Amino acid sequence: MTTHDHAGHSHDHGPGGHDHDHAGHASERRILFAAVLTGTFMLAEIAGGLFSGSLALLADAGHMFIDFAGLALAVFAIRLSRRPADARRSYGYGRFQILVAYSNGLVLFGVAGIILYEAIRRIAAPVEVMGGPMLVVAVGGLVVNIASFFVLHGGDKDDLNLRGALLHVMGDLLGSVAAIAASLVILWTGWMPIDPILSVLVAVLILGNAGRLVRDSAHILLEGTPTGVEGTTIAATLAAEVAGVEDVHHVHCWALTSKRRAATLHVRLSPQADSHETVTAVKRLLAARFSIEHATVEAEWETCADLGLDPMEHGHGHAAGDHHRHGHGQAHGHDHGHEPGPGDHRHGADDRGHAHARSRATPRPSDGVPA
Repeated sequence: MTTHDHAGHSHDHGPGGHDHDHAGHASERRILFAAVLTGTFMLAEIAGGLFSGSLALLADAGHMFIDFAGLALAVFAIRLSRRPADARRSYGYGRFQILVAYSNGLVLFGVAGIILYEAIRRIAAPVEVMGGPMLVVAVGGLVVNIASFFVLHGGDKDDLNLRGALLHVMGDLLGSVAAIAASLVILWTGWMPIDPILSVLVAVLILGNAGRLVRDSAHILLEGTPTGVEGTTIAATLAAEVAGVEDVHHVHCWALTSKRRAATLHVRLSPQADSHETVTAVKRLLAARFSIEHATVEAEWETCADLGLDPMEHGHGHAAGDHHRHGHGQAHGHDHGHEPGPGDHRHGADDRGHAHARSRATPRPSDGVPA
């Protein structure tokens, strides 16, 4: 017999939910404004780069084009993420923002490669550049990027999408500074190689931003553990601070988006513990201490129902010094007079598909069920 305890779960999307929605609208407006500024001046830089022959301007325009596309996709992703969860997307569409960020990072690698190739070619065979038009366009770009920077800098610091946009604008800003420096050197000295040399610096900047963007977004797409919420830390904290919890194991925590976290875990309760109250306390601590808003908690007495069944059980969050103590000296076996049937639930990948967090309690010895 398996009992299901829905302790601690609530469907209330109260003020906190409205705060997230308001922050999303604010981020959308900021990113949209930056996208319009970036896209408009990108066209001016392309025209100025072609007219003056400046690779630095064209390189910065290429960077701005990627940023414009990224900003536009970021706006689209924010709007798409507001779609409610459905049967096929039980966690909703929020992770589309992460997919957009990952794709933008890969494209940035390609843009940087093209700029590096052209810069090396021009260093070997310098091309005549018109320093005057180049300087005018670069100064205009600097003004636009400064405006975009201040618009984005005032937004939500915890919004990874907004922070990524801010990093892109900062890259554009430094690219404009490089173009201004190159144009001044050309006007004062006539030394043309400075243009491709500074273009290399812009390309390196793009690569750095792209690398961080791909790394962070890939970590979320691979359901990596968020920083500061390792399974061993969660297990030790719950075992130490929640009354009635004797052991915590099978801890898996991952990020749905940069701001939403989820977790699944087993907690073994003391014989006198009330499952509803204890699981409620577990969920509240997970939300308050680790910002985990969606938790699936399986409550157990004495024996873990998944012994030997979970291929990811090793090394995932046992309480310190406790490697699956199961009472009465029981071995890690399943021959307890109960054959698994169709109704039995196994905790694993399918657990994450549930739209709502829940907890399950294995029967107490006092329930009259054979151990």
